[in-house]
Amino acid sequence: MEVPVHEQRIRAIRAGALYCCSPALLAVVYAAATWGEPGRVAMLTVALTILVATALAGAVATRIVASRRWMVPQHIGAFVNLVGYVVLALLDGGIAGPLGALIPTSTVLLATVLLPRAFLGVVTLNAIGYGLVVVYGDPAPPGYWLVHALGFGAAAVLCLRHSMTLASLRRRLADNSRTDPLTGCLNRRGFDERVAAALADAGPVTLVLLDLDHFKQVNDAYGHRAGDELLAWVGQELRAFPTVAGRLGGDEFALLLPGVDSAAAARIVDQVRDRLRTGAPSSFGAATCPRDARDAAGLASVADRRLYADKAARVRRAPTAEEVARARAGSGTTGPAATVGGRERRRHSIADPGWMSVAQTCVALVYLALFTAGNPHRGVMLTICLWGFAAGLAVVLGATWLSRSRAARPLMLAFSVSSFLSLAAIAFLDGGVSSTLGVGMLLPIPLLMLSMRPRVAAPVAVAAGALYVALAVAEGASSGWYVATNLLGTAATAVACALQGRMAATQRRMLTRLARVDVLTGVLNRRGFGERFAAETARARHAALLVADLDGFKQLNDLHGHAAGDDLLRWVAATLQDGAGPDAVVGRLGGDEFVMLVGGDRPDAVAEFLRAALAERTGVSIGVAVLDRDGADFDTLYAAADARLYQQKNARRVTDPGPVHPPAAGVLL
Repeated sequence: MEVPVHEQRIRAIRAGALYCCSPALLAVVYAAATWGEPGRVAMLTVALTILVATALAGAVATRIVASRRWMVPQHIGAFVNLVGYVVLALLDGGIAGPLGALIPTSTVLLATVLLPRAFLGVVTLNAIGYGLVVVYGDPAPPGYWLVHALGFGAAAVLCLRHSMTLASLRRRLADNSRTDPLTGCLNRRGFDERVAAALADAGPVTLVLLDLDHFKQVNDAYGHRAGDELLAWVGQELRAFPTVAGRLGGDEFALLLPGVDSAAAARIVDQVRDRLRTGAPSSFGAATCPRDARDAAGLASVADRRLYADKAARVRRAPTAEEVARARAGSGTTGPAATVGGRERRRHSIADPGWMSVAQTCVALVYLALFTAGNPHRGVMLTICLWGFAAGLAVVLGATWLSRSRAARPLMLAFSVSSFLSLAAIAFLDGGVSSTLGVGMLLPIPLLMLSMRPRVAAPVAVAAGALYVALAVAEGASSGWYVATNLLGTAATAVACALQGRMAATQRRMLTRLARVDVLTGVLNRRGFGERFAAETARARHAALLVADLDGFKQLNDLHGHAAGDDLLRWVAATLQDGAGPDAVVGRLGGDEFVMLVGGDRPDAVAEFLRAALAERTGVSIGVAVLDRDGADFDTLYAAADARLYQQKNARRVTDPGPVHPPAAGVLL
């Protein structure tokens, strides 16, 4: 299940507190190792104070989020940390000392975990604090403060941008996982979540269940395609009302009316009934909390009883051919169908290192233009910068093509190696790792770990760190601790970015599955089956599409209730998965309609075997269409299989409901 917003905030606060501990721990180690230097008692005291403050923030994260002003404690904590980092940097000699990078490093760290609004406040405070260290600390090499501020700032912005992109992709996936692809209404999972949220608030809540009258006759007379288009029209009409509309399965829909009592709900039900009468006459049942029940199960039970009472009290009719045709003509799009593909994520992961290269070379060009008038290597450094800019821009512009290419991995690896070697060359020509441009060798590493898979990015990051150490040994550094603190700070940031990337990938995989799996039965839903069908038929030519429709399912629902129908659907899905074989693809398009993609040369034998297996509890009609012989795409094969399904129904005379098998023992009616 997707993580709720408040839980995400709690995790963000705790992750931010944990990450803020890293610079403070580094300062503790540094102070202890250089204890004989001036100001070490004060340095250790400040570092321990930061550790206590961050630990306290993590411990009370739940209470912080429960407050309406939950962002205020975050800003207070950020301010306390900032003051500590400023004092530590000043005690250590300013921005060019071993602890001078604490403020910009913490900015990059927090960019991976904070929400944009909170990050904006933090980065503003950090900019002020860094300015204080620049003004009151020891003098740094020319341009040092500008290059570090712009370089770390660019890294932080790109990390924040990448995190926001991943969050946007997850939101779109979450929307897909809650939406019925045929009607645009919420699916069962999404609707149940909205009901739970509405019941958690104070005030009345009304649940309305509706069932289309004789919808089975529409499918039998005009085919499943007509039935699907009629359902899409119903969803379109329901979404036009200011309510929460859901499709629970088949021709069962529901409306959620938060803040609406029973009297007002009755008026809305009459409006909806009149709206649907022209294309899909329906029966309704409503229940209101707290008048009828106080929980979701109780409301559903009362509304279901009233729905069947409405069925019994009315003269129900199936829509006429003219009404069906009119509804089919009026069924438009089912609303925004946000797609979230792997290539889109891959494109962002490819483009971000390119943007980082562009940003770094721009910063270096500013430095070369303003502060290196007498440097004999200025021309060579300028040439390297222009090469890095061109290579980064090429990656950005070619990200879409690269995301589709099998050559993406070796090309991006070559680009990463080229970038780090270029940065090392610039640092060497500028005077080594302690020079103004020396930190550029480490800045791309956190973004690399955030945007790429750790098993791909980690070797590159380790190689870049080794290159940094090699340059420090060969060219020298202001101190060993300067090299160590920069390396350890970068390593902590890289690990934090890798953890964030891994967490995002895990959640993305979970949401992807939810968006493609039918909540009730556990088989693929319409969206998931369509994607698997396209992928499987692209590489397999011996395949067939089977369309299955249960006999007498509507009568089972009417006589024994929807709980019994749901139990049968779950059993049917499990039986089809077991009987069709491990390589078959099984999906539920809606209601009692299932589809299967099976391999081999004997699909009719598979269909007969499945009919026999399902006969234990229900009759079933199964139409078969063979790939290439009957069509090459899903729509054509579905139409052929559907036609054969109804020929079979007519031949077996099961157009009217057949015998109804009682629900399995233990099913709650």
